[in-house]
Amino acid sequence: MNNEKMNDKCCCSTKPIEGIKCDVKNCVYHDSETHCMAGQIAVGPSFATSSADTACATFKEKK
Repeated sequence: MNNEKMNDKCCCSTKPIEGIKCDVKNCVYHDSETHCMAGQIAVGPSFATSSADTACATFKEKK
């Protein structure tokens, strides 16, 4: 799923996603601590073979 498609489907949640830790402070879904407030997340790409190959496809830059 591409970034724009995922972000169109997602919206901010009123509570963090349980078990997800996020340190990306310039993401619109990041709270002031280490929580992700997106309604859902997508991680990809599907051909990844290690954690270094992955990225959060839900990321949307805070402006």
